[in-house]
Amino acid sequence: MRNPKRAVTLGEGWTPLVRMRGLERRLPSGRLWIKREEQNPTGSFKARGFSVALTVAGEFGVRKTAVNSNGNAGSALAAYAAVAGMEAHVFLPADCPGPIVRECAGYGAFTVLVDGLIHDAGSIVREGAREQGWHDVGTLREPGRAEGKKTMGLEIAEQLGWKLPDIIVYPTGGGSGVIGMWRAFRQLIGMGLVSGDLPRFVSVQEEGCSPLVDALAQGKAFAGRQANVTSSPTGLRVPRPPDGQLLAAILRETGGTAVAVTREEIAEAARELGLHGISASPEGAAAWAGLLRVADQGFVRRGEDIVLFNTSHALKYLPWRWTDVPVVRNYREWKLLCAENGKAESGTAK
Repeated sequence: MRNPKRAVTLGEGWTPLVRMRGLERRLPSGRLWIKREEQNPTGSFKARGFSVALTVAGEFGVRKTAVNSNGNAGSALAAYAAVAGMEAHVFLPADCPGPIVRECAGYGAFTVLVDGLIHDAGSIVREGAREQGWHDVGTLREPGRAEGKKTMGLEIAEQLGWKLPDIIVYPTGGGSGVIGMWRAFRQLIGMGLVSGDLPRFVSVQEEGCSPLVDALAQGKAFAGRQANVTSSPTGLRVPRPPDGQLLAAILRETGGTAVAVTREEIAEAARELGLHGISASPEGAAAWAGLLRVADQGFVRRGEDIVLFNTSHALKYLPWRWTDVPVVRNYREWKLLCAENGKAESGTAK
């Protein structure tokens, strides 16, 4: 950027990489680390991407932003837009966890719940972007978020003494983190700055919404949008990742895999991680459950180094609901709501 002093930041990144010796007993001999992304601003890894995305947007004079999100991306946009002095519009599925909904509104974003899933919210953002002048900062809709996620790969390399781990276990919804780290590792290898091969990526999803698992099982470039979604309202619930074909290609290129775990396995994994001092979101707990699953299948070999991602804080998923946040089904209903509130250009009540 032309002026580094104008970077939009809340102190994101350089999260702890913690050796989990107690959990290693559940695995073939080797070493396990958890990357504690819940210690980022707004309590999730999404802070990294929005720091970069809004820094880039600010360079181009963007003043209005919008995102469709399962939750954590919405609260991250809201916080970073507040720092940048930008307007933020956040569209969340109606069953989004209540604390995250309140967090978005608390940072000053115009927050609306959508009667549907994340792609339904995305349709509203894309339609509104043309008429309202919003800058769409949805997953892979602009370059900054994936570049911000690349820092996770750079940090892992440095924290492990410039030796790449053998396996990365990552809870995967939209998947920009997988793409960002893959790019980081390839660049580090290309410059001769690290030892080791590309880590094998394990993408973990929840049963009831596992399009990557389906793609690999069917031998397809990508299986398309998941139908009949029944999974929990978390960041894993992305029926059609924006670049699912690239995600599937990365898993194949690295010798990785994708696995779907049950809601019950996720709950048990969260309990176990808690007993080891980790406040794990459902996504982070799914990663641990997925690692146990692939270890049982023989995917993990003796002596391998494994990094598992806990992407968010457990307290953001407490079962609260708010009744003062409006719910819409489409862009037309959003416009009617704005007209009723006298806010035809800027959105809904905060």
